Order: sequence, then C-alpha cells, then structure tokens
Amino acid sequence: MLKKIRKSRGFTLVELMIVVAIIGILAALAIYGVKHYITNAKTAEARNSLGQMGKDAVTAYAREGMATTVMNLTDSTAVSNQLCTTSTAVPSDPTLIAGKKYQSRPGEWKGATTGQNDGWNCVKFTMNDPQYYQYAYTAVNAAAGDITSTFTCKATGDLDGDATYSTFSMLGAIKSDANKKVAVLAPNIAEVAPDE
Repeated sequence: MLKKIRKSRGFTLVELMIVVAIIGILAALAIYGVKHYITNAKTAEARNSLGQMGKDAVTAYAREGMATTVMNLTDSTAVSNQLCTTSTAVPSDPTLIAGKKYQSRPGEWKGATTGQNDGWNCVKFTMNDPQYYQYAYTAVNAAAGDITSTFTCKATGDLDGDATYSTFSMLGAIKSDANKKVAVLAPNIAEVAPDE
C-alpha cells in the first residue's frame, strides 16, 4: 500500500515553479509578438498611402498642360508639365491622431483654390476611411517644372499617444534624359521611429 501511495504522489514544488516560469516566459513573448504585429499592421496604412500618393503625384506631372488664355490667330502654345503645388496637411492638427483614428471630411482633401495644380486637387489623393496618420504633400519649385523641382509625400503619426511622432516620407524629383523630363520616386520610404 505504501508503494502505491508513493507512485501516485503529485508534482513537487520545484517542478510546479518551473512550469509556471515557462508559461510566464511564453506569455511575455506572445504579448510582445502581438503588440509588434498590431503596430506593424497600423503602419501599413502609412506605407500604402504614401506609395499611392507618390504614384498620384508622378501621374499628375505626366498630365500635359497648356496656356489657359485665349491665343491670337496663328499663335501656338507649348505643352508643359508641372508638379502639383504644396497641399495642406490632413488633419491640420496632429494631436487629432494622437493614439486614435481621425475621420476626415471630403472637403479637407480639396485645395485652397480650384486651380488645376493646387495641392490635393492636382494630386487627386484622398482618404475615405478613418486614418491613424496626418498626410501632407510638399513641392519645391513646382512652377519651374525642371530638374530643380522636388516633392515629398509625408505621413506623421502617434500610435501610442505619447506625443512622440513617427514620420514616413517618400521623396520624388524631376529628372531629365534626352530632352525628356519625367517625375521619379525614391525606391524606398524613409521611416523615423515607425513604432511610435
């Protein structure tokens, strides 16, 4: 009977402590992995949006423009390409996206004027869904339309609401080859503190 009792005894305290420690380590790893996965899923919004915004800016440059004034008979006008001008940031206040999503209005994605090259009107980029990031498009020497012209598509966010901002930016520029000018994008998005 005594042999039977000894064979059927439970786990020792040391064995139970080892099991609890292993479960704690696995739980800590799982929490870190899930947090990292969720943050990466949120930052995908910025990466995808900047890629689309950059392509939209390149497409806008490729559109041909001409003079909008009435010409005299027998006059001609040259075809011109021009970058879109700088847009306003949406939302205008970055604290509106601090640790939360922001639902923009369609009117926020319109330029200050209705001009053909005016900011968001020209780029034709909008967000219909709630957003984690503030988006902006900035052009330098847009009117020149030459190789001094550059543009930046930028997303600014604060996913954890601690007033430390993450920034994603995609650069673009006008390049010339054999008398043809084209707008090109950088091959990658620059990221500063993407997990913030």
